Amino acid sequence: MTKRIFVTATNTDIGKTYTTKLLLKEFASRNLRVGVIKPIETGVKIKAVDGQELLRCVQEVNKEFSNLHVEDIVPITYELPAAPFVASNCKKLNLQKIDKAIEKIEKLCDVLIIEGAGGLYVPIDDEYMIIDLIAYFKASAILVTHCSLGCINDTLLSKKALEDKKIPYVIAFNCREDNDSFSVVSEPYFLKTGFEVLKVDENIDTICDVLYNLQII
Repeated sequence: MTKRIFVTATNTDIGKTYTTKLLLKEFASRNLRVGVIKPIETGVKIKAVDGQELLRCVQEVNKEFSNLHVEDIVPITYELPAAPFVASNCKKLNLQKIDKAIEKIEKLCDVLIIEGAGGLYVPIDDEYMIIDLIAYFKASAILVTHCSLGCINDTLLSKKALEDKKIPYVIAFNCREDNDSFSVVSEPYFLKTGFEVLKVDENIDTICDVLYNLQII
């Protein structure tokens, strides 16, 4: 059975696509067939920008994806750059379309990386939030968080949300060049309260180890 890993974050523009590409490359380096899908992308006027980036990356590490197109990687798109609930005019999510896309892709891979949209409580329709998709797909999660001031609050809120839903997860910090204050203003809290501070750039191998061994409850 294909291992499913859902990439989520504490908010938008935190580094989900960047992290997804690192996961694809790391798992591929272990001789695993990797695949990727971004079920929903908003802000798409002509082509799904994130989807194109992900497709190029996965085609580099898994030649079985060479004949796939961006529409296979991103089955649902909306033009408005907003939460899917708003961008779709409150249209009901077509889960069958996503399931069909996943079924096609999983024939080509051992590990499927599923990239979400925005944060955990981004609304999709009247029934689903992004966090609900993780449970629906029976996936484990990687929570990508930032390293700027405020990351303690953002990380803890998202961590609690995942735990309340009993979703197995690992937290990964995406520290950017302008986050040099992290070690002074935020990291001490995490270290002193038992967090293992795993950073996307520095610890992707360890992150993949943990993700691969997480068991779905």
